[in-house]
Amino acid sequence: MNKDFTFTIKSIRLDEDYHPSDSTRITTNFANLARGSYRQANLRNALKMIDNSFNALANWDNPKGDRYSVELEIISVDMDIEGSGKTFPSIEILKTNIVDHQTNQRIEGIVGNNFSSYVRDYDFSVLLQAHNKDQPNFSIPDNFGELHGKLFQYFVNSNAYKQNFKKTPVICLSVSDNKTYHRTENQHPVLGVEYQPNESSLTEQYFKKMGLQVRYFMPPNSVAPLAFHFFGDLLNDYTNLELISTISTMGTFQKIYRPEIYNANAAAGKSYQPNLKNLDHSLTQIVYDREERSKLANEQGKFAEKHFIKPYQTVLEQWSANYV
Repeated sequence: MNKDFTFTIKSIRLDEDYHPSDSTRITTNFANLARGSYRQANLRNALKMIDNSFNALANWDNPKGDRYSVELEIISVDMDIEGSGKTFPSIEILKTNIVDHQTNQRIEGIVGNNFSSYVRDYDFSVLLQAHNKDQPNFSIPDNFGELHGKLFQYFVNSNAYKQNFKKTPVICLSVSDNKTYHRTENQHPVLGVEYQPNESSLTEQYFKKMGLQVRYFMPPNSVAPLAFHFFGDLLNDYTNLELISTISTMGTFQKIYRPEIYNANAAAGKSYQPNLKNLDHSLTQIVYDREERSKLANEQGKFAEKHFIKPYQTVLEQWSANYV
């Protein structure tokens, strides 16, 4: 018999007054901005960048470039393993909503965008590191990412997800700096020019276990491709405005976190290898601590091990073995 886990979905507005909750992974893009003495200016500037980027892409019937604004909601998903009411903060994603100031309409955007997960931190910062500690060559443990992938698919297929969201998630990440991407002839009016990588990355394989495909596009006004992870048909399942909400939101976060790639002064060419040591880039006016972020990923991985992986190991292993 397969056990049922229950999910509780909570939502909080991401605006300039946002303060991260105790259960939020502090390495998450939006949480990292909302800390320290510059928190309010950081959030205000990031949200303004998102609106400007949205209007630049949604430029039809928008002569002044101010028709739309984007509202963001942080969606936190807590998981109850035993049905006891005791929950673990499993994932956090972002939902975009589009405000059309011309028609006074509020249009639902895309859910997903950013993807944050304690179990992923455990997989990459605890399990993978321990597996490779004394190994001469890097390798991946058996079943790496399987439990996480099944839990994610279980969530997307759950009643809790379906009651809250109309469409499946799209997650938008940066490209890998150890792959080369080649421009194709395919071009989409909003997503831009499609690129293809020379080989699959570990992140790509990990997201594949979550049931997600990936395509790489460099949108207009961007200087590097973004990785779009999705179910179904990315180009036909979502409207142009929905896609623009994801591009403008995640493109902005990448300019802040990966300025060497996404705020570079030269755009990607036909053959492109991202470079995190690229000095020819501009910085945004937004303060961000990258070093702290990598330290925290280890702490968060250990938190997941202590409060989720170890206490529920037997239940999770049995569930995973039976989950189809």
